[in-house]
Amino acid sequence: MQKHKALISVYDKNDIELIAACLMNHNIELLATGGSLKYLQEKNIPVTDVADYTLFPEMLNGRVKTLHPKLFGGILFKRNDQIHNTTIDNNNIIAIDFVIVNLYPFVKKQQENLTHDELIEFIDIGGPSLLRAAAKNYYDVTVITDIKDYAGVIQEMNEQEQTTIETRKKLAAKVFNITSAYDASVANFLNEEIFPQYYNNTYELKEILRYGENPHQQAAIYADLTQLNNVNQWNQLQGKELSYNNYRDIQAAINIVKEFNEPVCCAVKHNTPCGVAIGKDALDAYQKAYLADPVSIFGGIIAFNVILNEATATLLNDTFLEVIIAPDFTKASLEILAKKKNVRVLKISMHPIENKQIVSINGGLLVQTSDPVVDYEINVVTKKKPSEYQINQLVFAQKIVKHCTSNAIVLCKDYVTVGIGSGQTNRIRSAEQAILQAKEKKVELSECVMSSDAFFPFNDIVKLCATNQISAIIQPGGSIKDQDSIDSCNEHGIAMLFTGVRHFKH
Repeated sequence: MQKHKALISVYDKNDIELIAACLMNHNIELLATGGSLKYLQEKNIPVTDVADYTLFPEMLNGRVKTLHPKLFGGILFKRNDQIHNTTIDNNNIIAIDFVIVNLYPFVKKQQENLTHDELIEFIDIGGPSLLRAAAKNYYDVTVITDIKDYAGVIQEMNEQEQTTIETRKKLAAKVFNITSAYDASVANFLNEEIFPQYYNNTYELKEILRYGENPHQQAAIYADLTQLNNVNQWNQLQGKELSYNNYRDIQAAINIVKEFNEPVCCAVKHNTPCGVAIGKDALDAYQKAYLADPVSIFGGIIAFNVILNEATATLLNDTFLEVIIAPDFTKASLEILAKKKNVRVLKISMHPIENKQIVSINGGLLVQTSDPVVDYEINVVTKKKPSEYQINQLVFAQKIVKHCTSNAIVLCKDYVTVGIGSGQTNRIRSAEQAILQAKEKKVELSECVMSSDAFFPFNDIVKLCATNQISAIIQPGGSIKDQDSIDSCNEHGIAMLFTGVRHFKH
């Protein structure tokens, strides 16, 4: 009778003795390498050293230990192919019907302070090769690379002495899913091109969400394991599970507060800022951001770039909010926020991250570098010179307008947004929207400044500013009709600055 074997070579040895004992109980002999061999021997499970089977020693500090024809032949031969069987018999190769392998943790090791050469040693070669061989021959071979699959295989073996073809196919698909992600992480580690020939990334399923943007859509959140300070490090301290829209809004809110070193609060509704303010502390910033748009903030997202204290938490509890975000919370503030159990409270690092931005289109991806925090080179293009205070106000507004949907206009006064116009199909409509919001709050427009995410194609917005006595404007410049806007500013005594940096956001 043909002997059957299982090959075990795992980095993560949790529960390996369970699947090993099951296979042994079904008269399957065990082969193992290095640490796996030693671990099973310590558990008093009969096991044979791979080197004793192949008659070829492990070498090169473990770089070569499973790359051998007696292993790959035993895995890859077709059991129903007479020529294959004859070849196997002539070479004294025994069928390997189970391959249990998990990989060196290259992805996780990237998060540690290892040198380049140290990380190279965590690139697994034998493991992916064994897994891919076994997965290719899933008609005859059961391949397991995920510890969570041990229980299902054990159950099938105990019930019917073998695994089903459906299980083997499912496990094979998982292998190629995992090894492709593994290879992508290695490729990105070594690659220095911004846009390589093939775009690969390593994302792991973090959670299946209740639904997507709307209840009839399905959704999930995946996380890039190679990045630090990303969604994997978002620490939810209380509240209901996050929704698809929550994730989008949270990202929008923290993108804005990361722009600032001063204490700042940002309120976001439907992925758009509705109130942003700088304050002396978290409480002051929140009070100002709230008054910037007390209607839209209802049911919104609030983010801070400073520690949240007790007084701020008390005030936050007076408004219905979906999510509250800060880099940290005092113990007293958490006790207060806990009174509203459904409110999601997240502790998120505010370190800037320069990730690529990815947008899906039908059958493809659009990939671009991020729009980073910018130290603007200010160019005053009008006769009227802005005061230093106005310049600071304008830069504040410009840091916000870049995060509003184009066409975007932001009005601010005293480091508080008083009007935000965005998502309009022409810029004049956005400007009118922002001015209307300010008028509804009875803001003195002569004390306001305006920011635009892109240039003015005509001088109509300058004329609108003049009509409403807005004192200064900041915009990228670059229109063939820039001079018309400059002349109009000079005519009406408005200061205007060019930055040379456009901030479209679609």
